[in-house]
Amino acid sequence: MSKWNWEVENKDYLQKTIKRCLEKNIILPTFEQLKKPETIPDSITKKLKSVGLQETNPLNLFRINWRNDPVNGGIGEINFLEIPKEITGVKARIIGLVGRYFPTGAHKVGATYGCLAPYLVTGRFNPEYHKAVWPSTGNYCRGGAFNSVLLNVHAVAILPEEMSRERFDWLKEMGAEIYATHGCESNVKEIYDKCHELEAQSDEYLIFNQFDQFGNSIWHYDVTGYTIEKLFNQIKNDKSRMSGYVSATGSAGTIGAGDYLRTKFPQVKVVASEALQCPTLFMNGFGGHRIEGIGDKHVPWIHNVKNTDCVAAVDDEQTLRLLRLFNEPSGKKWLAKQGVDESKIEKLNELGISCNCNLLAAIKLAKYYEMNENDIIFTIFTDSVDLYNSRLKEMNDDWGSYSETQAEIDWISVIKHQSIDYFKELSYYEKKAIHNLKYFTWVEQQGKDVEELNAQWYDENYWHERFSIVPLWNKLIEDFNHQVGVV
Repeated sequence: MSKWNWEVENKDYLQKTIKRCLEKNIILPTFEQLKKPETIPDSITKKLKSVGLQETNPLNLFRINWRNDPVNGGIGEINFLEIPKEITGVKARIIGLVGRYFPTGAHKVGATYGCLAPYLVTGRFNPEYHKAVWPSTGNYCRGGAFNSVLLNVHAVAILPEEMSRERFDWLKEMGAEIYATHGCESNVKEIYDKCHELEAQSDEYLIFNQFDQFGNSIWHYDVTGYTIEKLFNQIKNDKSRMSGYVSATGSAGTIGAGDYLRTKFPQVKVVASEALQCPTLFMNGFGGHRIEGIGDKHVPWIHNVKNTDCVAAVDDEQTLRLLRLFNEPSGKKWLAKQGVDESKIEKLNELGISCNCNLLAAIKLAKYYEMNENDIIFTIFTDSVDLYNSRLKEMNDDWGSYSETQAEIDWISVIKHQSIDYFKELSYYEKKAIHNLKYFTWVEQQGKDVEELNAQWYDENYWHERFSIVPLWNKLIEDFNHQVGVV
């Protein structure tokens, strides 16, 4: 994909994919329909009400959006959660889009669709031959496996061996071919090495690398960015400001929504959060950490670093302590005694470990810029506690049972006393230093072109060209569906 060319590449592959979709009664949603679910045909939304959210039914491709109604099964309002000030301890409003109500229970299924759909409609993927490889630190390979099952495509999941048991169990249920690589969240190079090993074995393996596939960030630019804009306009008052957008970097797909928000709200602060134990962006550092879902020790190829204003490094133990505070009965009881509305407390299970990282980074942002009640910070609650119940059990086994006293300690030390240390406002040359780190991973190790690396920094049209591809992709999807004939 060195050339940004989206013409049909292989007509034979395209016809095979059309045949597969006809056999499976598959209609591909356009990016526009996922961005604006109200444009999905009524005939489809009515059928969705009788299809389970986690069913491997092709109609669930239309649920790859932020507006799934978890009660009635159709399309509803935007799924979001505002964390009460009684919890955050700051005046600024902190609001997260909720990923729990996507198929697979995590928003990463959107990134996988953003990568896969353009390949399907341009004949870059042969469903009768290729195996779809989804290298990941967790949720991306789950999303890829889900979409692969819908298309009856052989899925290959590659993820670090230290990921939660729930991830591996789910992948086995999906029938994915699984490779557990050495290490934890920060061991991304080992994932790349496994991809190269598979490619050397056979050209059957087609790698959908979330760290260099622009479909990942483009999906978030178009769908997530627009959804945040819509939500802001829905909840704002006359004095409200779109002040911040916080995203764990991970594959740098989700932070791509910040590029969209910049076009609408030039003053917005885009903040990249990461683990303090592996401060790659914060201080060109390395290490291992326990914030599942955000791989690091490299800068993803698809990260537009010029658009990142700040970096927040968050202690991984703090995210785990919040997981207990928000989900253990004693933690909930203590929060209720502090005046937190019980309906809000019951929704805190919508935050997984990396969500807590984003929350703490948002608190740092609010404190750093001394924000007030007119400032609104948006972030992403990527997944939920559903994927981490085994971690809660491990912590109870290792640290002892949870108590209200411990809940008070955790809130005071992790949230109330959350400081602006390990928070960096990036200068032009600090951004360039982060961008330059791409060279070692992508040019030296992965064979990217240094001219394209320079274009990412110096060519003002580079990122615009990529993010403006969506209308073409929409047309290709519409043409594809017409040829399938299911519509």
